[in-house]
Amino acid sequence: MSKPRLTHDQHIFAYALLAGAPAVIAALGFLWWGGYSTQMEWTLTLLILGFWLGFAAAAQQRVIRPLQTVANLLSALREGDFSIRARGVRRDEALGDVHAEINMLGNVLQTQRLGALEATALLRKVMEEIDVAIFAFDGAEMLRLVNRAGQELLATPAERLLGRSAAELGLRECLEGDVARVLSTTKFPGGSGRWGMRRTSFREGGRPHSLIVIADLSVPLREEELKAWQRLVRVLGHELNNSLAPIKSIAGSLSAMLKRTARADDWEADMRTGLEVIETRAEGLGRFMQAYARLAKLPPPTMVPTAVAAVVRRAVALETRRPVEVLGGPELTASLDAAQIEQVLINLLKNAVDAAAETGGGVRVAWEQQGAVFEIRIEDDGPGIANPANLFVPFFTTKPQGSGIGLLLCRQIAENHGGRLTLRNRDAGATGCLASLRLPL
Repeated sequence: MSKPRLTHDQHIFAYALLAGAPAVIAALGFLWWGGYSTQMEWTLTLLILGFWLGFAAAAQQRVIRPLQTVANLLSALREGDFSIRARGVRRDEALGDVHAEINMLGNVLQTQRLGALEATALLRKVMEEIDVAIFAFDGAEMLRLVNRAGQELLATPAERLLGRSAAELGLRECLEGDVARVLSTTKFPGGSGRWGMRRTSFREGGRPHSLIVIADLSVPLREEELKAWQRLVRVLGHELNNSLAPIKSIAGSLSAMLKRTARADDWEADMRTGLEVIETRAEGLGRFMQAYARLAKLPPPTMVPTAVAAVVRRAVALETRRPVEVLGGPELTASLDAAQIEQVLINLLKNAVDAAAETGGGVRVAWEQQGAVFEIRIEDDGPGIANPANLFVPFFTTKPQGSGIGLLLCRQIAENHGGRLTLRNRDAGATGCLASLRLPL
């Protein structure tokens, strides 16, 4: 068995005794061999021993009591009581420095806790006021936090929700699959509609948790749908008025001409010219409506593994008005709808050749891989884009025979493939436009 070790208190007392032992021994030796009476010797001996033990105990307490004070202060800080402070602090001694540092630590912790409490209160207030449902699940898929909107979504108060599993609450699908998507569930106990979900993870107490945010998309979708219809009606109304106004005017003039009893000698020529104008405007209106129908009926892409180089070269081969330089790129195979992507490239090449023809410049095509995506670039030496803001506005065109939906169709096809189409003027020092089609591999 190991020998019992002395405590810190006992060490201090022992060292105090050892420090005074030489003086006590010398005093007792002088007393016992100094020829004093026995009563005097015992009286002085007891007095010396009493003072020796008393001062040793006082020295022990002088060391121990400040340590106990420090321990009590630190214990209060550990328990979260930051109001206790050491009194009589003196910075001209070591013990005073310790007490001062503990007091400052208490001030810092008190300030931090106040800030944390205020931040927590603000967070709770925000969570209660926002109109999106928030749920927090622990690693065992048990609900640990829910805000007011979440309670309304499930039509159940928090005290009956907390501690229940995601499967019981009908939120199991939120913990699986893509972290951001539209939920297949269209109806919750608290309402029905289209719901957007976003999931993220965080750690609390060192353990993983999942944070689920569910928002009702019905209202913003209806607002966007209304805006889309308003824009469409404005565009359709503009185009229809542009065609119907001259048709109505010419038809009225022809009708008035037929009602006259006395007609001019060239009335047949005027009639024929007016009817030709009506026919031309009607054909233009028909092309416009066909273009709109084409835009509205774009089918979803059929994804198959396809060689990128082959698609690009087929599109280039169809442009015969002006040579297109193929700069090439790596051999890539991507999952895409070859027919739709080829149509995008045909439209972009047509625009590039039209622009290059104005300046007598050239057109170049290249592609490259950038991580998990690849980019096809079509560059021309034309005059560039005069009004970039209207590039993708439906039915807006600067060409006499243009429909104004080519670039819009191209962008829609790119987005249906999970990609992106951008057009911009080339960098400073070069004229022309750069079209960039980025698609995932």
